[in-house]
Formats: sequence, C-alpha cells, structure tokens
Amino acid sequence: MNYLIIALGGGIGSALRYAVSKFVQDSTNGAFPYHTFAVNIAGCLLIGLFYGLAARGHLGNNTTTLLLTTGLCGGFTTFSTFCNENIALLRGDNAFTALVYVASSVFCGLLAVMLGYLIIDLIVSGR
Repeated sequence: MNYLIIALGGGIGSALRYAVSKFVQDSTNGAFPYHTFAVNIAGCLLIGLFYGLAARGHLGNNTTTLLLTTGLCGGFTTFSTFCNENIALLRGDNAFTALVYVASSVFCGLLAVMLGYLIIDLIVSGR
C-alpha cells in the first residue's frame, strides 16, 4: 500500500513540477536554469514544512508523511535535471554560471528546508 501512496504523490509532484517549471521558464531567460532552481528550492521549503509538521505530530500518520515527502516532494524536485543542466552549462563554456547555480542551489535549498521548519515552529508555538 505504501508504494501506491508514494506513486500517487510522485505523480502529483511530477505534474506540479512540469507546471511550475514551465511557468518559470516562460517568464525568464538567460543561461541560468531558473525553472529547475525554483522547483528545487520550493521543494526544499515544502519538505521542511512537511517534516516540521510530522515531527510535531501534526501531519497525521506515516502514510500522509510518505505521500507528501517521498511521493510529492520526490516527484516535484529533480536532482537529475539539476546535474544535467550543470553539465550543459560546463560544456557550453558557462563555468561561472554552473558554479553559481550549484552554490546557490545548495545554500538556498538548505535555507528553504530550515525556513520550513521555522515556519512550523512559529505556527505551532503560536508566536
């Protein structure tokens, strides 16, 4: 049953990734892959929110956690595309852009997960 729950979340996450990525790609230009960056940072924020809720017992049972984290967030974010885009940047003589993309993705991703946890802390504590 867990596999079906994860597959459902993954399907929803993949469709959302396509929609968000397309929207951002249609709204930006340049060598920097803003569309994948936006999806991955949003996914980091979401997983921080979901695990923050789960850690405090506010997300329901393990099935809900699997649906939203492994399923939805796993289908929504895309590490393989991130890596492929960096190889394309490097092969296109855009080493500096690749470096900025990797560094900002890691930094902003960590920051977004931490922000997700902090948002849940503020909501749960009522501050």
